[in-house]
Amino acid sequence: MKLLHTADWHLGKIVNYVHMTEDQRSILHQFIQIVKEEKPDAILIAGDLYDRSIPPKQAVELLNDTLTTLINDFQIPVLAISGNHDSPDRLQFGSELFRKQGLFLDTKLKKERQPVTLYDEHGPVHFHLIPYIEPAEVAYVFEDNEIKSHHQAANKLVQDIQNRFDMKERHVWIGHAFLAGGMESESEERLSMVGGSPYVDANLYKDFHYVALGHLHQPQRVTREWVRYSGSILKYSFSEVNHQKSVTIVEMDEAGNNEIQQIPLTPQRDFEVIEGYFEELLAGGAAENPENYLHIRLLDDGQLVDPMGKLRQIYPNILHLERRKSRTNPRLDELNQMKERQKLSHHQLFASFYEDIKGSQLPAARRELIEKAVHHIKEKERGQ
Repeated sequence: MKLLHTADWHLGKIVNYVHMTEDQRSILHQFIQIVKEEKPDAILIAGDLYDRSIPPKQAVELLNDTLTTLINDFQIPVLAISGNHDSPDRLQFGSELFRKQGLFLDTKLKKERQPVTLYDEHGPVHFHLIPYIEPAEVAYVFEDNEIKSHHQAANKLVQDIQNRFDMKERHVWIGHAFLAGGMESESEERLSMVGGSPYVDANLYKDFHYVALGHLHQPQRVTREWVRYSGSILKYSFSEVNHQKSVTIVEMDEAGNNEIQQIPLTPQRDFEVIEGYFEELLAGGAAENPENYLHIRLLDDGQLVDPMGKLRQIYPNILHLERRKSRTNPRLDELNQMKERQKLSHHQLFASFYEDIKGSQLPAARRELIEKAVHHIKEKERGQ
């Protein structure tokens, strides 16, 4: 059986005030072309279809168009779960009706849950769709108040599957979790730590033949070749600048052994970090593509007039601009900068943040609003 594993679409994502919908539309068009060429027997989407619980209209339309193409035009079953960014209630709407069309979307935990079973010439493959859930939800469903951590919750679910099904047959786990040993980036929202660690031990899944995971944005295996994160379809922060985004193709044989291949995704505009002196950057050519989303580090020491405005004439998609005073010891510069920031007041910190993001000073009217807001919060904290 041939499977295509993807996750973390984050439709409706905004990065530094820039809507990523058109970039997502472009990459999903590429994704559909991959599906057309690879002709998988099933598509697995391991959570975070949307970036927030109430997605914008354009994101809903994009997801609808993509799923309609996959199911109606290609007639390929899509097996998807909700992630920690999704709203389980909203995604669940119409899910029972959609199952008849080939869209299997699980967003909530049920006791005695049944897998989605697909067949090839060698027999059944059982897909266990496990949406992102808090430990308290698992404790409630199984009436087990000892469940306090994500690991304990996952362990309970795995034991339930092992007790009710023949694990000698082929089983696939589709989940959205943080496995211990996985490499994270800044763009993933931290999972809850109420009652303990958010991490799950990958050894729990030793009886499964493939584990399709979402949440971590870098494509990677964790402890075993067949325990995998597909990664996000696009870069969503500069911490991901060195990632190669991809989808994962899994060819499973009759014994449950897998041949795994990663097919790269090429964005319309990449994320890139560049540094240099202001005049050198103005000459152009510093970025691989001037249309890329850029984080620029300026090496100049002196005062510059409107650097963001001037640089955006050459590189229109600058998302972040900063000054780096020394090329010889950047870590020391960052440490000194942190110490200096610790001396600033709350409204001074906000003004510094505003200047970093916008490339210009905080206007006086807005500064006054921030000072009032800080004063109000302080008064509230004192109980006055």
